[in-house]
Amino acid sequence: MVSSLVILSFVVQVPKVACSSHSGSFQRSDTSLPYMQLNEVNAARTLRDWMQLPWSIYANDPNWIPHLKQDIAKVFDPEKNKLLKEGEAIRWVLYDDQATPIGRIAAFINPKVAHTDKQPTGGMGFFECTNDQAAADRMLEAAREWLKARGMEAMDGPVNLGERNMFWGVLIENFTDPPIYGANYNPPYYRDLLERYGFQLYFKQLFFKRSVSVKAQPIFHRKYAQLERDPDFEVRDVRGLSTKRIAEDFRTVYNAAWVDHENHKAMTSQTAMKAMKAMAPVMDPRIVIFVYHRNVPVAFYVSLPELNEIFRYVNGDLNWLGKLKFLWHKWRGTVQTMTGIVFGVAKDWQGKGLEAAMIVYAEKEIVDKRIYRDTVLTWIGDFNPRMLRVCGNLGAVNYRTMATYRYLFDRIKPFERHPIIEKK
Repeated sequence: MVSSLVILSFVVQVPKVACSSHSGSFQRSDTSLPYMQLNEVNAARTLRDWMQLPWSIYANDPNWIPHLKQDIAKVFDPEKNKLLKEGEAIRWVLYDDQATPIGRIAAFINPKVAHTDKQPTGGMGFFECTNDQAAADRMLEAAREWLKARGMEAMDGPVNLGERNMFWGVLIENFTDPPIYGANYNPPYYRDLLERYGFQLYFKQLFFKRSVSVKAQPIFHRKYAQLERDPDFEVRDVRGLSTKRIAEDFRTVYNAAWVDHENHKAMTSQTAMKAMKAMAPVMDPRIVIFVYHRNVPVAFYVSLPELNEIFRYVNGDLNWLGKLKFLWHKWRGTVQTMTGIVFGVAKDWQGKGLEAAMIVYAEKEIVDKRIYRDTVLTWIGDFNPRMLRVCGNLGAVNYRTMATYRYLFDRIKPFERHPIIEKK
């Protein structure tokens, strides 16, 4: 926890309550009164309970695959999450009257985005709770008060103190498929807990899947053939390219493709290099595809092996045993699905068939060679109609839906959903 945080502990007050957070036992004089205690995560015991709570929530859910403890720990480590240099974060764990953890939550302020909307907006995330509205309200109220005390006027959630591809949103449709790596998963009642508290839908997150048995449309093959005949174009994977070259090509396309997005900031070479180095241990260069025009990168389709098909065997802990299991399953070829983590076309080249060319290239070089069975795409917001149309054109189907909610502290203020990205 960063040193600038104010130590807070929120307790529902009941008459003559005696408790000992060190002994692990809680007692109360009037057993007819409801009792919940919300403790800040600031000691070994509360940290352990906060991290372990999901195992009790999902004990009987065969689809649940726990997030890696190491991934979550990095979010709250000032040495690894640079957003904590200027931002703040706090975590709480909620106990019942038997000292049993029944809920957890985190609240944070992302300095990069907190003041970019119509009102200062903080975040709530890593929410887990038993099916108890009073318990959920207790934690959400604590997060709201903490954010309000720091000048925030709204709260988004569940979100991450970091990139949107990790720990973002609440599942609202399709509870029958295991989650992809980094994606949140939850019981259906989480939606009710949040909406009853007062959260409103800010945007939907749509996940798409495309089976390799679905062949690319003939028009895609025509587009690919046109580019293949044109000496100014090249479609290729990144085998043989250095990490530095891949990072710089990625940065070039990213900055040209996302220029229309709200609050877009150009990616630096340092950030791109950091991202590529992070992906390097799990990257399969055969499924990272670029389109070049006169040697300038103008489009990419970056996929990774679907790591949760391995991580389901490590039980959320990439310790030495987890790493051995990971290497075993990687060598064994356990992964049959690739996850498209990012797809982009430079603004000046959008609508000219480059996405079709990459799909056909993947079909010829990956699908036909039976390297992977299916491909899934990380989420696309319902505020991005252009990319939704691209997914539809590619023959991908929306197979699960998540939601990002927003709660305005001023309950009279008109609520507005995320603005639609318009083509400028």
